[in-house]
Amino acid sequence: MVGPSRNEDPNRAGRTKLKAGIVLLVGVSAGLVTLSGGGSIVEIATAIAGGLAVGAALLAYLVRISV
Repeated sequence: MVGPSRNEDPNRAGRTKLKAGIVLLVGVSAGLVTLSGGGSIVEIATAIAGGLAVGAALLAYLVRISV
């Protein structure tokens, strides 16, 4: 019989994209809030970097509690 083995997860690529999307959404939203507040380029970049870090931490927490 031909087909995916039981070890292969057919939804793995979709979940990976979803995880990356969550992190990017948090990071970009932090940058947009800073932009709308009249922040400089350095402040916007710092907010995006901080937002990406917070997004990664949030994702790690969500993955941990969902297992």
